Amino acid sequence: MNTPRYTRLVQSLPASVPFVGPETHERQRGAPFVARLGANENGFGPSPRAIAAMERATPDIWKYGDAESHDLKAALAHRLGVSTAHLVIGEGIDGLLGYLVRLVVDQGDSVVTSDGAYPTFNYHVAGYGGVLHKVPYLGDHEDPTALVARARETGAKLVYLANPDNPMGSWHGAEVIEAMIDTLPDGTLLVLDEAYVEFAPEGTAPAIDPDDPRVIRLRTFSKAYGMAGARVGYAMAAPGLIAAFDKVRNHFGMNRTAQIGALAALEDTDWLAQTQGAVSAARERLSAIAAENGLRALPSATNFVAIDCGGDGDFARRVLAGMVSRGVFIRMPFVAPHDRCIRVSTGPADEIAEFARLLPEALAEARAEGDAG
Repeated sequence: MNTPRYTRLVQSLPASVPFVGPETHERQRGAPFVARLGANENGFGPSPRAIAAMERATPDIWKYGDAESHDLKAALAHRLGVSTAHLVIGEGIDGLLGYLVRLVVDQGDSVVTSDGAYPTFNYHVAGYGGVLHKVPYLGDHEDPTALVARARETGAKLVYLANPDNPMGSWHGAEVIEAMIDTLPDGTLLVLDEAYVEFAPEGTAPAIDPDDPRVIRLRTFSKAYGMAGARVGYAMAAPGLIAAFDKVRNHFGMNRTAQIGALAALEDTDWLAQTQGAVSAARERLSAIAAENGLRALPSATNFVAIDCGGDGDFARRVLAGMVSRGVFIRMPFVAPHDRCIRVSTGPADEIAEFARLLPEALAEARAEGDAG
């Protein structure tokens, strides 16, 4: 029987999905969720101006998108104070991470990340044959000093750090990231994932010379701009690295309507500010709900809150299962000791109210199951 002749690398890889989506859970449970608070989506939605722009653009969906994303790139360059040569637009941060790993990582090359950090980066590294070296978090924060030390030990081509962090919501001040860059070994590129930076306190985003060849920064329209389904992200780096993306990227991968919507969203600064305020208020409400149930919410600089359930990973998994079975989609960190937590995205008040109503039931069930076991 004829079968595809897979590469040895592909034959060695497991079939894996970094995140199981809420739609999959809904199909499995045979019912929709009443609260969708697990994927760090922006439930407050995109700018009405972005929605209107995309509606106007829909009749032209027969056209391919601008392969250079010229208008969006020009607007971003103006906003960020860089040239368009410092920017590449791609299919979300996930897509850009895939292109970056393809550019830099050959089979057997070392890459460093934190144990428990964003798994999609790891997925791309494995897919191109890289060797992942992981360092533990320092408490609930990624550890820049340990990451750099492991990069030096292994000769890593890439070292990944998210600031603010997913899944813990923690963050480092700009001075910590700037010091980290100054200690990177020669030939190591810092992959600085800033997906949540619009939610972080002032002083989180470091001042980095856009021509600095030691770092690439990745940002997105999925979080603060409420356009996760549109798949629009961008990276900032030295022009030489940015130009290299043209060697491997899908030049027509950007949806035309999404490009237009992202441009309109970028221009609506009032809506962004309103969203930031709504997220801040929802974080406070989630922290209060945690306290009402005898739990502790970790400080967060993102649009989600990690809630310490006060037990081990098995207990938190029971709480998670109880919430999902009751129609509330949430997630949790997957590496100890962070798996003592559940992770709850901010969202509209009615969905947060459902979380508050059902959490006591899930906690009681999880404790009873633990006692019975």
